[in-house]
Order: sequence, then structure tokens, then C-alpha cells
Amino acid sequence: MIASLQGKVSHIEDNALIVEVGGVGLRVFVPAPVRVNAKAGEALFLFTHLQVREDALTLYGFESQADKDLFNILLGVDGVGPKVALSVLSTLTLDAIQRAIFADEGELLGKVPGVGKKTAQKMALHLKDKLKPTDALSKMAALADYDSETLAALTALGYSVVEAQAAIQSLPKDAPTEVEERLRMALQYFQ
Repeated sequence: MIASLQGKVSHIEDNALIVEVGGVGLRVFVPAPVRVNAKAGEALFLFTHLQVREDALTLYGFESQADKDLFNILLGVDGVGPKVALSVLSTLTLDAIQRAIFADEGELLGKVPGVGKKTAQKMALHLKDKLKPTDALSKMAALADYDSETLAALTALGYSVVEAQAAIQSLPKDAPTEVEERLRMALQYFQ
């Protein structure tokens, strides 16, 4: 089993990176944030999950052990395969997923590309049992309403959930709690 890899990014594809390790180029499927931040020629370390199938060996890479663990938990949901699990990690951060699960806003999972309403409900139930609420989650619960309203406003303006989530993540921790002000600040992310 390949648990991690370190090498130089030689090529960036639509949904994967080619990482040069010891003279061998490995195709590693990664979440969108990893792919966006990667630069050809730079060194990269990834925690990996190797999926062995009859007809293929597929490698998935993650920046943190927590993301890899979440990927493995998502694979345990009936009807969720690696592509959907990767789509979830490409669209939402671990913090956003925890907020959605523990603030009973599981419908946020339904906004992930490739996830329907029933799958989102299954994921919410499964994740509630597997994820542990963090101490910071109680502090963030108050912000969850503001962020979900800001997310809804950004998606109504035509931004994808991925783009809206990235804009919300870019807000400073001391950002005002008024939705209008948060929306204004989030829109600056796109300029």
C-alpha cells in the first residue's frame, strides 16, 4: 500500500497531478484545492489512498491526513465511490462539512456536483456517526448561519459552490457577522 508520496509536480491535468517520484511519473487524483495550488516543477508531499481494482490501480492524494481520513469515511457510504468522495473534498472543506452535519444543514452536501438528495442524506447520517464535533465547532456554529446565507447568496448570483466556498474561506476571522457585509467582502475575492 502506498501511504504517502513526495516528488515534483511534472504536469497538472483537469482532475489529477502527475508527480515525478524516483524517475516515475505517478498520476494522482486530487481535490480541486490541491490541484489549484500545485505548480509544475515544485516539490509536493501527499497522503495517499491506493484503490486496487481488477482493471486498474488508482492513486488519490491529499494535503492532510484529515482529508484522507474523510475520503475513506465517505467511501463507506452506500453509493459513494472515489469520484463522488473527491468531488465532496473539492467542493467543501472539512470545517464546512462538520458545520453542515452538526448544524443539521445536510442539504449543503446536496449542492456538491454528483451528489443527489438521497446520497446527501445518506452521507449526512453516515458522517454524523463517524465525525467528531470539534471544540471550535461550537464557536463556529454562530457563524454557520451567516456563512450558509452568504453561500446561498453567492450561488444565487451564479457562482459555483466551490467558488462560493473559496470566497467564504477567504474572509478574515474578524469579518462582520452581517450577511450583507460578508457578501460584499466575499465578492471582492472574485475581483
